[in-house]
Amino acid sequence: MLVKVFGSAVFGVEATTITVEVNIDKGIGYHLVGLPDIAIKESSYRIAAALKNTGYFFPGKKITINMAPADLRKEGSAYDLTLAMGILVASGQIKTFDLDKYIIMGELSLDGGLQPIRGALPIAIKAKEEGFIGFFLPKQNAKEAAIVTGLNVYGVDSVQEVIDFLIGKTILEPLIIDTRAEFYKTLDFPEHDFSDVKGQESIKRCMEIAAAGGHNIILIGPPGSGKTMLAKRLPSILPPMTLREALETTKIHSVAGKLKEAGLMNQRPFRSPHHTISNVALVGGGSYPQPGEISMAHNGVLFLDELPEFKRDVLEVMRQPLEDREVTISRAKFTVTYPSSFMLVASMNPSPSGYFNDPGAPSSSSPNEMQRYLSKISGPLLDRIDIHIEVTPVPFEKLSETAKAESSFDIRVRVTQAREIQTLRFESIDAVNYNAQMSTKHIREYCKLNDTSLQLLKTAMERLNLSARAYDRILKVSRTIADLEGTFDVNSTHIAEAIQYRSLDREGWLG
Repeated sequence: MLVKVFGSAVFGVEATTITVEVNIDKGIGYHLVGLPDIAIKESSYRIAAALKNTGYFFPGKKITINMAPADLRKEGSAYDLTLAMGILVASGQIKTFDLDKYIIMGELSLDGGLQPIRGALPIAIKAKEEGFIGFFLPKQNAKEAAIVTGLNVYGVDSVQEVIDFLIGKTILEPLIIDTRAEFYKTLDFPEHDFSDVKGQESIKRCMEIAAAGGHNIILIGPPGSGKTMLAKRLPSILPPMTLREALETTKIHSVAGKLKEAGLMNQRPFRSPHHTISNVALVGGGSYPQPGEISMAHNGVLFLDELPEFKRDVLEVMRQPLEDREVTISRAKFTVTYPSSFMLVASMNPSPSGYFNDPGAPSSSSPNEMQRYLSKISGPLLDRIDIHIEVTPVPFEKLSETAKAESSFDIRVRVTQAREIQTLRFESIDAVNYNAQMSTKHIREYCKLNDTSLQLLKTAMERLNLSARAYDRILKVSRTIADLEGTFDVNSTHIAEAIQYRSLDREGWLG
């Protein structure tokens, strides 16, 4: 008897429906075809034990299973439940006429229970697009799949629950979630707040500008000056995510199987990988490509602490994603693309000793040693960072103050207002939502300078020997400063402040 049951495979952040054809005939054997990986080939052992412990049996006949399209690689244990249901119906142990109306996915335990899967959200989106009426999956993943409206999502604990529903023995109620209510639910106060930061007013100003325009930023200062503390507080002043951004971010974390809480993510991610990370773990990839840290930080912040400690080849692979805001991973038979629109926040010591240019401590590193230290970071990568800022230690007088500093909420109000100005400005332009995303064409249109501003920028370019990319960065940051002030034109004060945020371009850093 031939039976068709449907599952789904996830490539990148998109799902593809997989038709599982199960045919049982006279003879003995188990043949699984259609480019399954080892985990799928081992599924027969899990299925046999699960069926036996649920009161059914694994047929001792010739079982042929084809996973179509046959030229598409399938991987993972999430097809256990799909295959088990096909075998039960094809062997006549249960009778149902609705099997082709559902997507069925789940990893089986030996007792017939179900373990969570990856990519439930993109699978649910694809199931709705292709007209399936329901989706059976482990209960742990039901909440994220139920974000998709118009699809009946059944979270189940065991294969027995699926069988009982399909044969009409029981009725399962689909999980229904009000997506907008889930998105707009009251958010907790941020764990890290700028009100805890003593002093550092100029650094807070830089962080506000970076958040307002989505600019990449690098903090340079000695150990203990507060670089990490400031970076951790940046997400607290970023504008709230839109519903579209929340869905994009949730989809990526769903594919990676790293949703901390099931359901819709409504807070911007903050990722801080260790400096020993490999380039594959950072940008994504592998034999079966998975999103890397830069995609996990999509619509949020990627923090690279002690930037020169990262391997140079690891940092270099970020250059294209920083420009294109997406990562493309190519394999022999397929190509996947992961979105990676993130804010890069990096920190570093100014020298190997950490105290170069610190007036309160003698430097134990020579200019040559410092130059070698800085050379670990390539010029093209630094050019892609809009704001360079020096962080100096906070004096005792500031640390001992009892008054609270300005809160993240107050800063976030100004940042959100500046972002709203940018949203209106770019509403007719695809793929541009804030100033950091502007192309050269947009910079020329929205960052026009008067003669005074132009002469100031020319002088800075000549004295600091800045690249053309640095020129564009200064104009972008100037545009953001103007937006924070609510002014239409970019004037010389905005240009002057933006030039100050190119610390690593100054001659003083090289002695």
